[in-house]
Amino acid sequence: MARHTKARRLLKAYNASDTEEPEARVQILSDLLGTCGPGAWMEPPFCCDYGDNIHLDAGVFVNFNCTMLDGDQILIGEDTLLGPSIHIYATSQLIQAEERIYIEDSLPKYRTSAQPVTIGKRVWIGGDAIILPGVEIGDGTTVGAGSIVTQSLPARVFAAGNPCRTVREL
Repeated sequence: MARHTKARRLLKAYNASDTEEPEARVQILSDLLGTCGPGAWMEPPFCCDYGDNIHLDAGVFVNFNCTMLDGDQILIGEDTLLGPSIHIYATSQLIQAEERIYIEDSLPKYRTSAQPVTIGKRVWIGGDAIILPGVEIGDGTTVGAGSIVTQSLPARVFAAGNPCRTVREL
């Protein structure tokens, strides 16, 4: 809960920060994220669970309205660009209700699962794409807007769709 509470405080500050104070924004990101490489940038608003499981290499750019559920590591390689409204989920609900929901002290409790997400160097992910837990995206790959990436993608391909599939090599 302490990690979650810290993240909420920092997210509130970041999302309310003034564009005329870039140094303050960089400091908040450095305090929030596990790694924030030189030149890495996120446009607010941004949402996450904990922040410290998110690692941005140098030159990463994340556009508006990004959500990262970081119950496990989210690693994003250098010079990668994320379009607006990207969702990256390293956390998921369990499919079976009996596994997902249990009662403790007469209250319902919920279990989740988590798997890391790794996005390589110089990747471009188009707006409104969703990246699911356990996915790896290879260096230099482009993911089309609106895609739902359910499985790993190799390096240097263009992939798109729901579910996302390789369209051609780059």
